[in-house]
Amino acid sequence: HRTERLDLHQHGAGTPLKDIYRRGFAYFDCWADDARLVVMLGRDAADHGATILTRTACVAAHRQDGLWQARLAAHGPHGTTRSITARAIANVAGPWVGTVGRDVIGQINPPRVRLVKGSHIVVPRLSESSSAYILQAPDRRVVFVLPFERNYSLIGTTDIPFSGDPAKACPDADEIRYLCDAVGRYFRAPPRPEDVVWRFAGVRALVDDGKAEARRISRDYALNLDTPPNQAPLLTVIGGKLTTHRSLAEAALGRLLPALGLSAAPWTRGALLPGGDL
Repeated sequence: HRTERLDLHQHGAGTPLKDIYRRGFAYFDCWADDARLVVMLGRDAADHGATILTRTACVAAHRQDGLWQARLAAHGPHGTTRSITARAIANVAGPWVGTVGRDVIGQINPPRVRLVKGSHIVVPRLSESSSAYILQAPDRRVVFVLPFERNYSLIGTTDIPFSGDPAKACPDADEIRYLCDAVGRYFRAPPRPEDVVWRFAGVRALVDDGKAEARRISRDYALNLDTPPNQAPLLTVIGGKLTTHRSLAEAALGRLLPALGLSAAPWTRGALLPGGDL
């Protein structure tokens, strides 16, 4: 449907909001189960010839005789190590991209990234409406309130600098209070920190452009291609989002394939995931 202007005193989306808010705007977007989307992407890649190795880390890689020599280690008590060769490596390690560049690949000047933590909380459902809400906080950031599963609302997100192991990131008390307060400016029955039934955080790897505030750093991705003479190429991907993964993949191949003497036509527009044609 087209974007529309709402009278929040008349429209159902305004029911859970405070009376001081009279006008709003509605637009329509997509919804996806991100976990299932990732599984389907892996399944699709396997159907097209990729070898998928879950719970496996690349622990070392170096160039030799025009190829990459890499060592892979499977996690777990019975994990095994194997060596492979490759014509190219793409470092798409998300918040670990700098660590992989430095500690695994041995780059002298690994990519400069800013790590920013985004935290989310889940509370008992705040609205019977099926609408998702985007609310502006006093610091000019936006906070969303989304219907989540059957009986809950998902609230996010924050933007704060992060250091340490991204796998151990979790919301802190200040972030939870920030999210509750942001929603409390709009909703009649605001959530409280003690209402939180689940919390989680993710770490974004953003291009370090020298800007002081995390919210002002570009969310766009950057592609860095390292192609020493007569050596195998290394493509480093910094940033990016799951929602734009196809355009990022196409741009990444656009940089990498010429270095391998290959070419490919654009493919993402009409490509379907497994079952998408049913």
